[in-house]
Amino acid sequence: MNTSVVAPSGKQEECVVSGEFPMTRKDLADIAAMIHADAGISLNDSKASLVYSRLSKRLRRLGFAAFSEYCRFVAAEEGAAERREMLSALTTNFTKFFRESHHFDHLEKTVLPELIARAKAGGRVRIWSAGCSDGSEPYSIALTVLKSFPDVANHDFKILATDIDPKILHKAQNGIYDEAAIEAVEPGMRHNFFKRSAEGGFAVDAKVKALITYRELNLMQPWPFKGPFDVIFCRNVVIYFDEPTQARIWTRYAEMLAVSGHLYIGHSERLWGDAKDWFDNVGITTYRYRGGARK
Repeated sequence: MNTSVVAPSGKQEECVVSGEFPMTRKDLADIAAMIHADAGISLNDSKASLVYSRLSKRLRRLGFAAFSEYCRFVAAEEGAAERREMLSALTTNFTKFFRESHHFDHLEKTVLPELIARAKAGGRVRIWSAGCSDGSEPYSIALTVLKSFPDVANHDFKILATDIDPKILHKAQNGIYDEAAIEAVEPGMRHNFFKRSAEGGFAVDAKVKALITYRELNLMQPWPFKGPFDVIFCRNVVIYFDEPTQARIWTRYAEMLAVSGHLYIGHSERLWGDAKDWFDNVGITTYRYRGGARK
């Protein structure tokens, strides 16, 4: 049951979540506006409990008594660093190795043979994992490549991995995972490319890491590279954006892809806007770019 609090204006305001810290509908709207402005992420009333659970820890740590105080702080210049912490807290980072395995099957059997042939002939190959989270996705891509192309390190074949959250990128670069995270990795790959870590868990081998470059990137801001990419993975990322923002992102990906390049998206995501006319659906949430985007 929702309660209400007296706002600084003197008006009674409804609390959308009852708990240790009052959070009103206005507080949720203020947080949603900042997150949308910073990262394009859309939050509505249905996300109130998630926002509360993720941010209440920040309020407790910083000594705020209510979400209204926290909102005023992160909206001010002095709260710029905490605003980044807020974004990090609200960014969902659930992932695992070989999640949505049909994409890696398609990459291995349909896409990689041509890319490997090009690399062996002296050509350039680029793959982008956008919204790479803790590194499970780009490492899964790298393992798939190494399975088919063991001497890839001797060729111009690179994987770019980007995410908005510097903390999760640090974890990705460390490349240490518990056993549950790598349960989908084939036994042979696990034996060849993982070793027990002194800190516990399993550490990704240096040969796998060498294929990947990690960079912090906000998809809503300018992208400091030109492509073209042969493959883009952007899975379970744009689902947090509204439809107009999704349409813009799909267009920008199209502009980054080589003709006949492939785009892999999340199981709950669909192409919107002009991008629907530029891609052929060639598998489950798997698309081949046939051209048409304005370069």
